[in-house]
Amino acid sequence: MDNSFLHIKKIMLIDDEPDLLKLVSKILTDEGFKNIIIATSVKEGIYVIKNEKPDLIILDVMLPDGDGFLLMEEIRSFTEVPVIFLTAKDETADKLAGLGLGADDYIAKPFMPKELLLRIYAVLRRCYKEEGTLLLKLGNCTIDFSRAEVIRDDEVIPLTAKEYTLLETLSRNEGKIVTVDAICEALWGDNPFGYENSLNAHVRRIREKIEAEPSKPVSLITIKGLGYKLNTRE
Repeated sequence: MDNSFLHIKKIMLIDDEPDLLKLVSKILTDEGFKNIIIATSVKEGIYVIKNEKPDLIILDVMLPDGDGFLLMEEIRSFTEVPVIFLTAKDETADKLAGLGLGADDYIAKPFMPKELLLRIYAVLRRCYKEEGTLLLKLGNCTIDFSRAEVIRDDEVIPLTAKEYTLLETLSRNEGKIVTVDAICEALWGDNPFGYENSLNAHVRRIREKIEAEPSKPVSLITIKGLGYKLNTRE
């Protein structure tokens, strides 16, 4: 599978272990990733995320000035950037806590380089699509998947990573029902259980961006008891 279009994505590492930062950076650069940025604390992490706007964050749970879980909450207060926890804490409760805060995956140390890369590619592919995708015309707007934007009247509205993935998943099944489970799997991976409320929130925000009347949607339709479908027009 060709992953070369993902190598331009900006990967951010947040960890205070110099040896691990050096190892992960080498794994990524050897694989072809061209833009890697680093932070070593919660405070620095927040500053760098807001200024550098990474496409994926690899985050340690234990940091010198705070907890990675608290940092994850702060991250989700202003961005939907994909996050992978990379940590020595492998307890089920910690894993569920990280995923429940909106992380996209969780990898325990020690790890195999191939496993790390496969998980990074899986998250990036769920969240970003190869450029060159055609515009998608909806009743009230146009979605530009190459730019992750909604063009509505004369306004350009950015999509978050999760909104992008949800719309891309529905667009690949144009006019067909996509189940809640299938959408949650596309957004959160192999274990999508428990994300229904988060999905509802994403759907609501998408409707605010694409619908003329979000409370009376004509493009992103709920199929009660089953899932959602996307109505498009030529």
